[in-house]
Parts: sequence; structure tokens; C-alpha cells
Amino acid sequence: MMNNNPRERYTLGVDIGTASSKGVLVDARGTIIAVAAVTHDVAMPRPGYFEQDADLVWWADFRALVATLLAESGVAGSQISGIGVSAIGPCVLPVDEAGTPLRPGILYGIDTRAGEEIAELKERFGDRDPRVLALDSQSVAPKILWLQHHEPEVWARTHRILGAEGYIIQKLTGEAVVDVYDASAAYAPLIDASGSHWSEEYSELCDGSLLPRLAWGCEVIGAVTPEAADATGLVAGTPVVAGTADAAAEALSAGMRDEGDLMIMYGTSAFFILRTHEAPASTRFWPSHFHEPGSHVLSGGMGMAGGLVAWTRDILGRHLAGGEELEFADLTALALESVPGANGLLVLPYLVGERTPFFDPDARGALLGLTVRHTRADICRAVLESIAYGIRHNVESMREEGNVVKRVLAVGGGTQNLLLMHIVSDVCGFEQSLPAQQVGASLGDALRAAVGIGTFRSLTDAVSTVALLPPVEPDGTSKGLYDRMFELYKAGYHQTAAISHALAAIEAAEQHPTITREAHPS
Repeated sequence: MMNNNPRERYTLGVDIGTASSKGVLVDARGTIIAVAAVTHDVAMPRPGYFEQDADLVWWADFRALVATLLAESGVAGSQISGIGVSAIGPCVLPVDEAGTPLRPGILYGIDTRAGEEIAELKERFGDRDPRVLALDSQSVAPKILWLQHHEPEVWARTHRILGAEGYIIQKLTGEAVVDVYDASAAYAPLIDASGSHWSEEYSELCDGSLLPRLAWGCEVIGAVTPEAADATGLVAGTPVVAGTADAAAEALSAGMRDEGDLMIMYGTSAFFILRTHEAPASTRFWPSHFHEPGSHVLSGGMGMAGGLVAWTRDILGRHLAGGEELEFADLTALALESVPGANGLLVLPYLVGERTPFFDPDARGALLGLTVRHTRADICRAVLESIAYGIRHNVESMREEGNVVKRVLAVGGGTQNLLLMHIVSDVCGFEQSLPAQQVGASLGDALRAAVGIGTFRSLTDAVSTVALLPPVEPDGTSKGLYDRMFELYKAGYHQTAAISHALAAIEAAEQHPTITREAHPS
């Protein structure tokens, strides 16, 4: 769409995702006028290690998206009045004094390399701070300790620890910033319990001078530098708001604005954000502030969702009998040939361990109940149902901790699979509302920028521009069956955990013969 009004002003939102990145231009009324996307890879140098190159992936994607958006919309860089950025988070990227990355960025909770460091921190500081006992693979502190243990030469040169969005913000503005949402959710115990400043109690682990300054998600933290303007086609001096985690921006694109709103983000993994009345206490999830002072949320995340479907496609064979490549739609068509309950087949989706509602990097996937009578259709159905059981497990665990869920908002690439949406609603027993325009976190970033520069008075006003489709409703016909299968799903983890842990130890020993590792106790 070509722009014909040179006096119109727009906000730019860019989100750097696990497997792809997306950008959007939004006008002063919240209307989307241009969207662009690019794909990229994830490096997995060892089992449990997930990394990306900060320049070749994160910054390159940002530049490519800006170039495409400006060219295809006809909007000039001078018409961009504000910029918001989000990314997979929390990532850990050490940079030197010049801001140059010292190694590839270590990704969020799917990267489980720091298991020993988590145990060490719990032993050292667990009595001092109960937040330490909740550390898991989503946490930044254990991965900082991993750098100290395994890459001391990198640590010795580290001037700052940035996230993926923080690196883009630094490239744009020269400022090192992390938003309060990401910091309070993932940087414990390095951040004070109030979420307002870095704690001096843990300077022995990481001095606060190595961490970015804190800012709210709608706060303007700087402006595009001349160097960044030359690299991107943007204009020097354009305001930039603090970066945030993709899920926190995605929640805005889904229409989250009220207490009791729960966002489910269907991506490579599944992520949850629940708006709460006050700062919640939790032993299974990640409490944090949100984008504005006085706002609170509870977050959680499964290890696998869409990634499990992609794995299933590859394992079942990339080609059909006629020679055509097997697509995701083919998996859905196969799943439709099966029945609710997948003829007694149950999948445990823990292919990269699990994050919430329990943390276990050594959990492993399983097919339970498999017989010679089961078909590819049953496997496809059971895979989709396992995602739904994992979602129900998280939502029920949130409620068990006293949190109220009033409305469920679904967003992300997985929502394009309507069968999955119906299975989730049937398994969980709740409606799911989808945004009318599936743009994703980049829209939330553009809306945050619009609040930051004053186009909207508040985030509530900005999010009110998001239109929702009629909800996906549960039909109830399979409720009894799904209730039984869900109980078996929960039991399946506990009753196979010792075996999974022993197999994880064997896998680690085979991959790294010089490393000895004991299986977890049963």
C-alpha cells in the first residue's frame, strides 16, 4: 500500500522472534498500514543449547524489515514518529565496551545449559531469598554464572549484559536499557524485589554496572543516532521506547488490557501472561510488573508448542506419496481423521524439557499407549491434544495459586490452526478470543511507541483499537474423555520422570564423553 499523504505520521514496531521477525507501521488511529516479515535460523551447537548471532540475525532482521516497510508503503523515514522493539526474551548477550557482541546470544527458556548453575544458586542463596528457589531456564542469573564458569575469557571482557531487544535498542540509540517487565520476570534475584533497581546484595554474582538501566515499556529512552539512521533509513532524533520481551508486546496485540485477561501465545513454544490485581506470589510462574507503573502480571511458558508440530512433520516424513512436501495443513488433515482422545494415544510434549508449571530441563517426550492399531492420524491428533493438556496444566496451576482468569486471548502463528484452537477450548473448557488482524508482537510495539510519544493517553486507549473476532467456544461433547486424558497426562510425567532423567544423563554422556553426570534421584 503506497502512502499518499506526506503529512501523516506513523509508529514503527519490530519484533525479533525465534524463527522469524516481523515489522509493522501503524498510523495515529492505530490502523495497520504495512506489515513485513523475514525468517531466520536458530543454532543448536549442543543438545539444550540454543543461540543466535546478534548482528547476522537480530540487527540484520531489523534493518531488512525497516527497508521493506518503507519501500512497500511509500512512507518516508521522516514520517516515523516513534519506534518500539521487542524480541525473544530473556536472552543473554555479553558485549564489550564498544557494544560489540562477544559471543552468540544465549536464548530464553528453551536453552537449558545452566542446570548446574541453577542448582548452585539455589544452594548458595536459597535461604536468603525465596525468589532464588524459583530459578529455572528462563532466568538470566544462572546463564550469567554459566558464562563465568565455562567462558571466563568472555566474562573478563564483558562490559554489559543485554537481551535481544536490548541489543537492537543499543544499536539504534546507543543506550543500554531493559524494561521493567523483562527485568522483574527474569532477572531475579539480581533485581530488587520491588522491581525498581538492581540489588547490591548479589554484586558477587553480577555487579549492577554490568546490567542495563531499567525503564518502563512505554517510556521513551533515547533517539535514533546518526549512525543508526545511516544504517536503517530512519531519521536521526526519532524517539525510541524501551524494548520488551515478545510475549509482553504480543499481549497488547491480542487486546490485553484488564485484570483477569490471560494471553496465550502460540509460537514455537507457548507463553502465558495473566493481568493481575497486585503483585502475585508464585512458586511455579514468573511474577512481574507490566508496561506501566502499578501494573502487574504473572507469566509462564511451555517448552514446546508449534515446535512440537514442526518436529512431528519432520519425523513423519517431509513428503507425501505423490512427492509433495508435507505441510502443516497436511498434519491437521491427518488429525481430523482421528477422534478425540486419539484412540487412547497420549503424547508428553517435553522434547526440550519443561518450564512451567514445573521446571524440569531433563523431562523427556513420550508416546504412551502406542499399539499396532494406531496410525499417523492418531499421532497427529495426540500431538495437538498434548499442547492443549499442557495449556490446561498451566492455567489450572495459576488458578490453584489463587489467580482469577476472566478472559482468554489467543495470539501467534498457532492460532491459524483452527483444529488446535478448538481442541484447546474443548480440553480447557474456556472460550478463546483472537484478534481480527494477526500481526503479533510488532503491533504491540507500535502501540507502546504511540503511547510513549503521546499519540494515545494511555496503554488502555491504545489497546482499545485492537478488534477481536467472535470467540472459539468449547462444544463440551468430549469433556468427560478429555478430563480423564488430562489426569493421565499429569500422571504420565510423574510416573516416567525417573526414566526420563536417567535417559537424559545417558544422552549427556554420549554427547560429551568427558562430562560425567548422575541421573536425578527418583
